[in-house]
Formats: sequence, structure tokens, C-alpha cells
Amino acid sequence: MYQTLMESYQSELSYSGVDGSRLAKRLHELSRIGLTEDDGCNRISFTKEEQQAKDLVKKWMEEAGLHVNQDGAGNVIGRIEGVSSTTTIMSGSHLDSVPNGGHFDGPLGVLSALEVVQAWKDTGYTPEKSYEVVVFTDEEGARFKSGLTGSQAMTGTFDLSQKQTLFDSEGQSFEEVLAQNNLSLATLKEAKRDFSSIEAFVEVHIEQGKRLEKEDLPVGVVQGIAGPSWVDVSFYGSAGHAGNTPMNDRQDALIAASHFITEIEKLPSKVSESAVATVGKLFVKPNGINVIPGEVQLTVDIRDIHEDTRDQLREDIFAKGKQIAAERNVQVELTEIMSTPPVKVKEEMQQKAAKAMEKSLNKKPYFLPSGAGHDAMIIGGQTDIAMLFTRSKDGVSHNPAEWSSLDDCVQTVHVLKNLLEELCSAS
Repeated sequence: MYQTLMESYQSELSYSGVDGSRLAKRLHELSRIGLTEDDGCNRISFTKEEQQAKDLVKKWMEEAGLHVNQDGAGNVIGRIEGVSSTTTIMSGSHLDSVPNGGHFDGPLGVLSALEVVQAWKDTGYTPEKSYEVVVFTDEEGARFKSGLTGSQAMTGTFDLSQKQTLFDSEGQSFEEVLAQNNLSLATLKEAKRDFSSIEAFVEVHIEQGKRLEKEDLPVGVVQGIAGPSWVDVSFYGSAGHAGNTPMNDRQDALIAASHFITEIEKLPSKVSESAVATVGKLFVKPNGINVIPGEVQLTVDIRDIHEDTRDQLREDIFAKGKQIAAERNVQVELTEIMSTPPVKVKEEMQQKAAKAMEKSLNKKPYFLPSGAGHDAMIIGGQTDIAMLFTRSKDGVSHNPAEWSSLDDCVQTVHVLKNLLEELCSAS
């Protein structure tokens, strides 16, 4: 991985203490932990591989002069004391992965935050405010299908009763797995922090989309993190023989569902530029070749960075489902099964990030939404946040082909460094 990253790297991008070669070496070393046969990453949360990656980063943190500790949720925190201020600025991300995922989702945010403090050490700079590099535990949630555990524990927002119902694919309970990692539900509670002195959190992450690639930009400023609303939809028609039921005498639940799915594609743009809706899960009953479908169950994933337009889209989808059911002479049931509020990045924080982009790259800042959830979404409930996205090659993520060029990664670090220096100043 190191050689591939360095092949096209423009060495002049290494300046002000930021070292592209060092960043490439660290990305490479992390990539060896949990490496799959497909050259992907299999570093599932609460495994020895995740902890091995944390231990490696802890070593690098200590080399950069940070005081390091690991809290009761397994979050790793490296801290440098500021010159005079009692407030703290945080930056970081996660090191766990999805099964056979990529090598940039999470690690780039951690190593970017660390590269800034390493650059400060190498150039003799000490921030006015204290600064922390954070590695959050279990962001992806691949093991228990319930992620963001570390950031939820740090903010005291995790659902204890929900966590106690979780089991992994091998039948091990969440509590049992915690115990294997010298953790417990009690230590998770102890990880809660007082955020009154934490002034802001900044997260670098790969975009996992194609907007920056289409704009030919290495980095973008995130406007907000979309909050998902999941809606279960069931269409009920009448199953019948495929050969003996005339076309004009059918109550085909799949035809109704198909019309519904097609119409959903048209609705997001009517409420917001950043809204999206996806049907990714569908079951047909009785699912026989020669049987007219009598029932279809599907789930709609609705997202936007604005809660009002997200909710308007949900209502429009409800209305469309009922309309189509009436037109096709079938029944429909629509139920919202989950709703998470979106997190808007304050305009002031967006503008500070934009200013850092202009200063670092001499490029007009580009603003874009985050459709995926991140630890910043959880931390954003307690303090101000900002996010920077790094260009993703072909928009690919959660896949061994996930890639961001070293040029783009290093330019993102420079933007982050300028932003953090602004946030860590005494003014």
C-alpha cells in the first residue's frame, strides 16, 4: 500500500511539518492489521485486530508527545495540554471496519488528527487550547449491527437496555464480548465525559461518494449529517394462479410495490437538494414462479440533513403508498420503525472550515452533505462539530477497492491543521 500511495505523490505537499511519507507509512502499517485475501480490511469491533490497531496508534500518539489513555468504552484519547486555556478541541475517528472493507474509512480521520499534532511537535508549535486525538470504539457496528458505541458511551447517550439485547453471529452477547475485552456495561457508563470544557470536535472522513470527484476537488466542507428515517411498508393483494387469473382481474401486490418504488425515486428532489430515499430490502410472498404475489414487504431508508424536509419526504412517501394502493385495489400498511435526528453543522463552523480550505489550497470551498452516519453525529449533540471530506476514488467505500490518493489525504491534513489552529487559538 505504501508504494502505491507514494507512486504519484507530489512531495511539495509535505510542508509545515506535515509529512506525506509518514502518513502513507502509517496507513500502510494499519492496513496490515486484519488484512484479507482480497487486500481488504477485516478489523471488526471488539476483536484483537481492533485492539492491535489501537495499540499501534497509542504508540504513535506517545511518540508525538501526547498523554494517552483508554477509557471504559475502549476509546483511545491522546491529549496535549494547551498553553493557557482551559478549553479543549478534539479530532479523530475510528479504526474498526466492516467485513472485508477498505483501508481509509476511519483510519484517515485518526491519522489526520495525529499528523497535525506530530507536525506541531516537529515545528515547535504548542496550541493555546488543549487538543485531543480520539479513536472511537465500534463506529461501524458490524459485529452487533449497532454501531457508534464509543461515541455514545463518551456522551452518555447509549441505550443500555438495547445493548443488553445484542448478540453477534456466534451467539455471544454484547456483555460477554465486553468482558472478553476487559470492559463491561459499568465501564461504558464510566466513559461518559463532561463536555462543558470541550469546545469543538472535528472529524476527517472519506466522502464515500462522487461529488468531490465530479468537482475535481481533494477536500470538501460538510454541511450536516443526515438523519435516517426507516419506514416498513407492506402491500397486501391476492395470491392467485399465474396462468388462470386474467390480467384485468388481479390484485398483484408486487405490481403495486413496483409502482411505489418507481415513484419514490422522484420524490426527494421535490423537498430538498440533499434528501435521498432508498428501497434496499424487499420480500415477496409466496415467492413462487407461477403465483401472483399476494404480499410484498419492503423498507424505505429516508435521509436528509434537514429534519423538516426529511419529515416532509416521509409524509410524501406515506401519501404516495396509500395513493398507489387505492389505484391498484390492494391494501397497504406504512410504519416508521426508526428515526434519528439529523445533525446540522453550524454555519460558523462551516465558514471556519471553508476559510481553512481557502487558506490551505487556495481553492473555492465546496459544501456537501453527509448521507452516512459518523461519530461526529453523536458528539454533535454535546458540542460544536465540523467535518471535512476527502475525495473518494469512484465513490467506492466499504470495499477493498476503497481509495483516496495520498495527494488528497495530505491536502486534507493541511486544511484540518489550519482549522484546528484557528479553533485552538485563544481568540
